[in-house]
Amino acid sequence: MSFTEQELDYLASQRIGRLATVQPGGTLQVSPVGFHYNPDTSTIDIQGYNMAASRKFRNVADNGKVAFVVDDVPSVDPWRVRCVEIRGRAEALDADAAQANGLGGPTIRIRPERIISFGLGATDQDVHQLVSNARDV
Repeated sequence: MSFTEQELDYLASQRIGRLATVQPGGTLQVSPVGFHYNPDTSTIDIQGYNMAASRKFRNVADNGKVAFVVDDVPSVDPWRVRCVEIRGRAEALDADAAQANGLGGPTIRIRPERIISFGLGATDQDVHQLVSNARDV
């Protein structure tokens, strides 16, 4: 498994992440998206309204390089931030490919190559003492 149980619990508790893709000219695009973890494929699957017509879907189809971040600030006093960053390759599954994979419609499927998490658990520890859990998968 590429994700820790703590990371999976955190991802399951969140609704929105930010997907960064590479546009044809090389500039980056960041889009807020809904997502879910797919335990059958160990991937992050992103679906949405009119997905196949979106710039992010076309960017993934053209290039496949992505970064995806889910984060929040559960407390400002004391200051606490949590996040999971996923870097990897993504596939743009059109309607036929999505259906063949048991999905309801066009989907961006992220296959993690690197995962970085921070601030999950250890709420009693000083934030300046926390370290990230970064690894290639």
